[in-house]
Amino acid sequence: MSLKIRLSRAGAKKRPFYRVVVADSRMPRDGRFIEKLGTFDPLKPAEDAARLVLDAEKAKAWLAKGAQPTDRVVRLLDQLGVMKREARNNPQKSQPKKKAQERAAAAAAAAEKAAAAQG
Repeated sequence: MSLKIRLSRAGAKKRPFYRVVVADSRMPRDGRFIEKLGTFDPLKPAEDAARLVLDAEKAKAWLAKGAQPTDRVVRLLDQLGVMKREARNNPQKSQPKKKAQERAAAAAAAAEKAAAAQG
């Protein structure tokens, strides 16, 4: 049985509220879970203490048992100091694609040609 520590959505439409739960990875997002570890309310300000309420000891115990946290839960656990999140950086993702690079090269060549014709 593969265990996940993940967010289970509650709350009304356009008013999200999440429970931090330990669940079998095969169960639906808002379905059956094993244990509730806490809550997360993204609508509250970041400095509000009630935004994230989590039992850190239970979370550590489940991590020791092999439960895998999702990316968002890793961020939340990092805020509490339970777990260290590794920074991600993919500088290649922001690079222009092949056609855009070709257009930029063509525009630079045209500008260079125009500058040579004027001067």
